[in-house]
Amino acid sequence: MHEFLFNTKVDQTILLGRKARILSELLTHIQTVPESSIYFHTHKYLRQHHFLSPEPPNDFAYWITEVLNEPVLGERISSVDIVQFRTLEELRKTFVDILQSHIEGSERFPSAPLGQEFHFMASRTYVLRTPYIAHSLEEFKEILKCVSINSLYYHIFEAKLRLENKENDFSKWFRDLGIIQLADQVERLDPYTYTLEGLRNKIIRLVEDNGTH
Repeated sequence: MHEFLFNTKVDQTILLGRKARILSELLTHIQTVPESSIYFHTHKYLRQHHFLSPEPPNDFAYWITEVLNEPVLGERISSVDIVQFRTLEELRKTFVDILQSHIEGSERFPSAPLGQEFHFMASRTYVLRTPYIAHSLEEFKEILKCVSINSLYYHIFEAKLRLENKENDFSKWFRDLGIIQLADQVERLDPYTYTLEGLRNKIIRLVEDNGTH
């Protein structure tokens, strides 16, 4: 039987030296920053406040709403369903299209007060092996109960979007084992609507429903 090797991660935050005071500047930078910056600003809250559900808005939506006082545009950016995207470039393009459409149809161009500019950041991720290896569903379930939140986050979120895999690592392993129903159930989960602990518990219950107790 295939083994599942649990990894974890640590992140180093990087300040890119780019900032925006108005929407057109925000748009320009979103078009050109590295993909890691798009990922950072759409997932930062999820990593830092994993006990909240649903997650707070992404950084772009928060700044547009709270600093520029553009709640309608902020809502449009906030409502982008991240789970539907397979690549960060697709996600970037969606933000670009929304901002371009708004700017072209707007006669109001507010600017951020001094000191409240949007600062673009990114993160450098270091992937680390853990000592945990699952050889069966039962072992997988028991290990999933005790691995860190960072390990869960890496295998569910980063594997699919940041690393541009077709599905999260857990679903891929279940599928490789021939447990197609479980693979499909985990793949269909919207992880952005759970706390990370809630997501852990949900996956454990699905594994139990498919043959472990």
